[in-house]
Amino acid sequence: MKKHQAGRGSVEQAQQYYLVEPRHLAGGGDVRHVGEFLRASGWTDRSKKDGPLVFDSPDRAVRVGYDPFTQPGGWTIRGTATRQQEAWYATLGRQTPVEIVAGFTDALTRPRSAHAPNVWAPLQERDWKTERGRHFTAMSPDGNAFVQFHQAGAGEAFWWVGARTEHGRNWDAHFTPGTPMHLLQSFSAALADPRPVMRPRGHVPPSDRIRTTSVSVLPSQLGAWQQARITAARAAAWARNSWASSRPRPHATAGHARARR
Repeated sequence: MKKHQAGRGSVEQAQQYYLVEPRHLAGGGDVRHVGEFLRASGWTDRSKKDGPLVFDSPDRAVRVGYDPFTQPGGWTIRGTATRQQEAWYATLGRQTPVEIVAGFTDALTRPRSAHAPNVWAPLQERDWKTERGRHFTAMSPDGNAFVQFHQAGAGEAFWWVGARTEHGRNWDAHFTPGTPMHLLQSFSAALADPRPVMRPRGHVPPSDRIRTTSVSVLPSQLGAWQQARITAARAAAWARNSWASSRPRPHATAGHARARR
């Protein structure tokens, strides 16, 4: 195992990690990957010590929670109704990889694109097989993950996403039909991303359907990677706040126009 001179009189010891692919079978991972990004993006941390993770958006329109203490436990995300958007709700099982969860939650911190979202496009670009029947479904190339717009009956529909191994169900995610489409597109892009994700030794799920590559990682390297993600979130939040504060207020603009007459 590698050693690195971290400072005077100290030696930094590398730790064993594994690159796991496909990512949809990698297991839950470290929830701080999601929580620290939301905090750095200006979200309010309402989590209690030794309790569930809870974050509220700056406008209090969305709440993200993670509860490992209940059954089945996992992620819950709620969006309140607005003039432009109906209320919506999402649940993601505790073994949903945090990198895939972050595809959804990171998008909550960004403004919507002007382009019309397409949930299926990122999947089709990665050779997921799509079928149109009673339910519109996309299946991963390895056959172990799926995305489905499930139509149960008249006026009853929801998005259903999940992954399976030889041991059975790995994780499921459900989204109400009112869930903003750009969030679902970001989620599907993270799901279809072919890049492996990293897990520490002892946290790789037992499955013959995953591939692993052993790597040695210094704590300083891991910290730098995590900090880069946080720094990017802070920079984006600062840019949004600066732009918002520099916009002229409508009543101020109108008053200025009257004063010039």
